[in-house]
Amino acid sequence: MAFCANLRDLGVFMYASNRIDFGHLVNPESFDITRTEPDMYQIIDNQRDWESRYIHIDYPENFNPEKKSIQPCPDVYWFPIVSRRFCKSLINMMESFGKWSDGKNQDTRLEGGYEAVPTRDIHMNQVGWDHHWLYFLQHYVRPLQEHVFTGYIHDPPRSLMNFVVRYKPDEQPSLKPHHDSSTYTINIALNEAGVDYEGGGCRFIRYNCSVTQTKVGWLLIHPGRLTHFHEGLLVTKGIRYIMISFVDP
Repeated sequence: MAFCANLRDLGVFMYASNRIDFGHLVNPESFDITRTEPDMYQIIDNQRDWESRYIHIDYPENFNPEKKSIQPCPDVYWFPIVSRRFCKSLINMMESFGKWSDGKNQDTRLEGGYEAVPTRDIHMNQVGWDHHWLYFLQHYVRPLQEHVFTGYIHDPPRSLMNFVVRYKPDEQPSLKPHHDSSTYTINIALNEAGVDYEGGGCRFIRYNCSVTQTKVGWLLIHPGRLTHFHEGLLVTKGIRYIMISFVDP
């Protein structure tokens, strides 16, 4: 107050303006430099900056009433959702952690210790990102689900199985036909078909319909359980990474 009074006495006029953006404050308390990708963990505490880095630039267009949703197979929808930076960061998080499962049915990470259709994967809770992922499901995935699966509302979404899968020709190149333990499943392509790997994709057997030319940062969303029996197609070269979540099991 004394500073302002002295300026006034000297004839220096001060005013407040909202016409110019001088930036914004961030919360540094949860920024953990010991993490491989510390910015990825800021989705809750510094959401504005997180969105600018990691949400796909075309995400808002998913809700444009004049734009028809892309549907490559019956009741399978395709949306841009995350940026290439998100995809690279998530792959880096997983490869830096490095403890990929062995692809066997016995899995001590799960309650009961058994996985019916195992993959080579790392779970989100292994890298401390499970809580953040559930926040992502609620704020960015749920609006898309309600947009295309009219009438189904579950807020917040519930998911116990959230993981990144790695397909390699000499490790696990494909996945046998199976149902998902979910009301709906999401599948995000993390790297580029035809560049980072060859082959791969998802085939929905009942409809004899395949999605092979997946797009980096795009999400496939489809019903689980009864109708969408599917398989992971053979990766013949390179490494394919995908993010999977079984929502509302």
